[in-house]
Amino acid sequence: MSAQPLPPIRPEYVVPLGAPALVAPAAAPASLRRALQHAWLRKSLLLLVLAALWEALARWQDNDLLLPGALQTARAFAAGMVSGELPGYVAASLAVLVQGYALGVAGALLLTSLAIGTRFGRDLLETLTAMFNPLPAIALLPLALLWFGLGRASLVFVLVHSVMWPLALNAYAGFGSVPETLRMAGRNYGLNGTRLVFQVMIPAALPAILSGLKIGWAFAWRTLIAAELVFGTTSGKGGLGWYIFQSRNELFTDKVFAGLAAVIVIGLLVEGLVFQTLERLTVRRWGMQRQALGKAA
Repeated sequence: MSAQPLPPIRPEYVVPLGAPALVAPAAAPASLRRALQHAWLRKSLLLLVLAALWEALARWQDNDLLLPGALQTARAFAAGMVSGELPGYVAASLAVLVQGYALGVAGALLLTSLAIGTRFGRDLLETLTAMFNPLPAIALLPLALLWFGLGRASLVFVLVHSVMWPLALNAYAGFGSVPETLRMAGRNYGLNGTRLVFQVMIPAALPAILSGLKIGWAFAWRTLIAAELVFGTTSGKGGLGWYIFQSRNELFTDKVFAGLAAVIVIGLLVEGLVFQTLERLTVRRWGMQRQALGKAA
């Protein structure tokens, strides 16, 4: 069998003699690579970039009434913190939020306990979540005002609604996804009833429960701010939402942005200090959740 001739070499693939060799780009310094491995540093750099873009856009717009710059907003935020105005409004909002969030968590856990224990409870949870979970909590505010009047009770009512259904759904899904082998292993160790629930079921369903808690917190926080805006238009009461609404009426746009920045900062603090700490001490420590999907090798 005769050998087949080799195909001709294409000219573009020929490297002439004396041509410089291809050199791989230099790797980043080791100290920089180690620093960028910290999530807080990467996120801080990202926030600085966004703030710089915001400041550049505001300077190009050149209209403080429509779009104050990042530096002007920072000065308004600092002035509000020093004067005690912003902390007072934040404290008023958080006091209502904690009360409504706690009641919503308690109601969700009660519904979930009924659902995993009885067929009636499961039907009740599925029916109620199908009815009320798609319903925006802020849509219930007019009804809450009729029932409870202009006060904290109306805010707590809409907060309970915003927290209860997503948390109940996530917790029920988490308990339903617990493998049967774990339950059988717990029974083999003599665990039954409440001991089986607290030592096997809850730890196995904890990732879904934490996810529901975070979703419920986000829904409650934005519902509270929106509801306080409505309270500001009706009775002059409220917390951080009322501060934003009042600043808008007085055309202090920098204070409006400062109030929005306070909403964002509180969200970041709760996410970083509360929920990430809980995840680190529980599901990540137990090997049930990876530290970061994009972690560098």
